Amino acid sequence: MEDWAEIRRLRRSEGLAIQAIARRLGIARNTVKRALASHEPPRYRRQPRGSIVDGVESQIRALLLEFPDMPSTVVAERIGWARGRTVLFERIAQLRPLFRLPDPAQRTDYLPGELAQCDLWFPPVDVPLGFGQVGRPPVLVMVCGYSRWLSAVMIPSRQGPDLLAGQWQLIAGLGAAPRALVWDNESAVGQWRGGRPQLTEAMNGFRGTLGIKVIQCRPKDPEAKGLVERANGYLETSFLPGRAFASPADFNGQLEAWLVRANSRRHRALGCRPVDRLDADRAAMVALPPVPPQVGWRLSTRLPRDHYVRLDGNDYSVHPSVVGRRVDVAADCHQVTVVHAGRQVAGHHRCWARHQSITDPAHRQAAAELRARRGRTTGKVTEIEHRRLADYDRAFGLDVEAVA
Repeated sequence: MEDWAEIRRLRRSEGLAIQAIARRLGIARNTVKRALASHEPPRYRRQPRGSIVDGVESQIRALLLEFPDMPSTVVAERIGWARGRTVLFERIAQLRPLFRLPDPAQRTDYLPGELAQCDLWFPPVDVPLGFGQVGRPPVLVMVCGYSRWLSAVMIPSRQGPDLLAGQWQLIAGLGAAPRALVWDNESAVGQWRGGRPQLTEAMNGFRGTLGIKVIQCRPKDPEAKGLVERANGYLETSFLPGRAFASPADFNGQLEAWLVRANSRRHRALGCRPVDRLDADRAAMVALPPVPPQVGWRLSTRLPRDHYVRLDGNDYSVHPSVVGRRVDVAADCHQVTVVHAGRQVAGHHRCWARHQSITDPAHRQAAAELRARRGRTTGKVTEIEHRRLADYDRAFGLDVEAVA
């Protein structure tokens, strides 16, 4: 997965030739061609296996705890390692950052199109979600480094499908993709394991389709993405006070109108407005791919007799004509669509409340008609003809009068 995403990034972001990519990554050119021709990440998954270094990891940690900069060759000598060096040195490289002093962040100048910092902001206000429920859904915030262009949208949840759907909405609205996205240790993005970040499969597929990089900050290091952290405070102090919201759509509508004014105000650190730098920033970004990434919820299931499908805790009705058949369910932050054999059999607005059944009146009417039709079919009385006994006597050649 990582090789596939890196190949597409080197091609789309850096414009390297196929042969140059193959030489840099040490892979065959045919492998590079297949990765560039595929718009979806590879699906092969290999079961994780243990490593021979696991047995000596505690000794490595003890040495690095006392001497964080001890060379790998010396570590191998101290623990009496007699196996291959590569696997040992890779584990040491993963563990060493855990024992070094943290490197404080400092203010940095950004190049046009270089990166955008992203974060989830949880506004301290109750938003009506429908069906008598209220909640505090997260707001996905993105700030471009060079122009300080601020984008934000409220999403239903912080789960991976909703987060990537919101991320794509912001990037598509921008009209281009920053060459790198900076995220914190959000579980839907990835986790730090073994001293290095590991992105989720969905995020690797997303960045690979766009041909960009995702930089995941170390845990408990908010200074590494100070731009978006300050933007969160700006939203909380300048956008939120004195406002009331009727729904998530109303929240996003008011937020969109406010962002137009916010991006047109003079930025003290820049000495100009974010909108004045946006064109230069966007021109240096990566063009959007011809095939958009697959984001949001995707599932395939066989429609049960009650003709409802469940998505994120809610049930949505489907036309009963496809009961017992396999349907494909797709949903983003706004719409839920159900398709069977290329034909749409359901379409609903996404419900942000929980534990609700969303029913299309046309589906209820169709189900009632099918039940009534089936009842008429099963309740029909069929008349059976009864033959006389004399007919059977003649069939067997019996003379009834002679016998009598």
